[in-house]
This record gives sequence, C-alpha cells and structure tokens, in this order.
Amino acid sequence: MDPWRYSTQGISIALRVTPRGGRDGIDGIETLADGRAVVKVRVRAIAEGGEANRAVTELLAKALGVKKRDVRVLSGTTSRHKQIAVDGDPKKLGELMRSLTAAQPD
Repeated sequence: MDPWRYSTQGISIALRVTPRGGRDGIDGIETLADGRAVVKVRVRAIAEGGEANRAVTELLAKALGVKKRDVRVLSGTTSRHKQIAVDGDPKKLGELMRSLTAAQPD
C-alpha cells in the first residue's frame, strides 16, 4: 500500500522524518510496527523553530517539481511522523512519488 492518498487538490503523504540526517533526501518506503506505510525522509536541518519542517517542504517541492507554497504540513509539526499535503495533478504527483521511492525499497 502506498503511503500517499489522492485528493482532488493533489496528494497527502505520510512521512517519517529524520532531522540532522546528514543530507537531504528521500530514502524509500518503510512499514511501521502498526502496519502503516511511510516515506522515509532525512534532512540536515535541526528540529528547532520549524527548521526541519521547512527543509522537508522544500525538499518535497523540489523533488516533485512544484512551488514551495504548494507543499504544507497537515499534521505532526512537532513529531517525526507527519502528514504533508502537495497541491497539483494527483496522478502525476503519485507517479513521481512512486519513482522517487521505488529506487530504495524497504
């Protein structure tokens, strides 16, 4: 099961974020202990003052080819587990996420 859901505005992505991860990148898909699938993301930014959230939204905007304003945190602003909304063509965004995460299977 994909860790993203489709809507009329775009997609919603479940993430597990590693701040201070040494580099900015998408590390594939992981299945959590409760069975939920999440996209593993790491950023160099620290988890203070919203820096890691900003880095995550910028990373996803660049990777998916959308404007920064089209990526926002829906929930989990102070947690490693986040829901991120990305506005745009849902089919295209889903295909991009599949290709970005397929290179590194869990």
